[in-house]
Amino acid sequence: MKLSCVGCGPGDPELLTVKAVRLIKNAEVVFAPTSKEGKPSIALSIVKKYINSSTETVNLIFPMLKDKEVLRNHWKENTERIANKVRAGKRVIYLTVGDPSIYSTWIYIYKELRKNHKDIEIDIVPGITSIFAFAAEAKIALVEGDETLAIVPACYDMDRVRRASNVCDTVIFLKDGRYFDDVIDMLSDAGFVEDSMIAIAQDVAIKGEIMKMSRLADLRGRRGSTEKYFSIMVAKKKSDRE
Repeated sequence: MKLSCVGCGPGDPELLTVKAVRLIKNAEVVFAPTSKEGKPSIALSIVKKYINSSTETVNLIFPMLKDKEVLRNHWKENTERIANKVRAGKRVIYLTVGDPSIYSTWIYIYKELRKNHKDIEIDIVPGITSIFAFAAEAKIALVEGDETLAIVPACYDMDRVRRASNVCDTVIFLKDGRYFDDVIDMLSDAGFVEDSMIAIAQDVAIKGEIMKMSRLADLRGRRGSTEKYFSIMVAKKKSDRE
């Protein structure tokens, strides 16, 4: 009895590993996350060209809430549904956008499996993240030499965001672009100079991608950097011109 979690990459169906495509094509049941009932799964939309017509596809709801008790119930129910298909002898995969190890719904499924379904073998297939797809599109180096890098969710405790920004040369902000304006206002206090490079993108590696390269001085005081949840911002203390 085996379950494979497959990282789907940032959005371009061509940015999947060979192993990921093979598992998707051979799957009998494909589970994919979505945030609410009736909303299409982004992960499923990325890989749909590789899914056979006979394959069963199931959307699992992971609500975007902060109530841990409600979330735990969803994690448990979703894991039970996956485990039942695996125990029925099906070839089952679980899809996640990007890589399974970074801010992924898979992390909660994995914890439930290890706690309550120890008989199920697990295979994890890494995926290309929006971070690296973005850097490739923007043709920028995230870090070099002895520089340090932080990956930070922009939508939580701003004090923690400030502390991370203080001690790192490059900071990548993920999760919710609607908070980027607040982050930009904070960066000067975290050691970023007027000429620091700020790169912002939304819908990375898919049709309609928007990317902006600016200096911190040009963005401060302006509102509406992006309104998309799936956005990314890279802030580098050192200008690329140095």
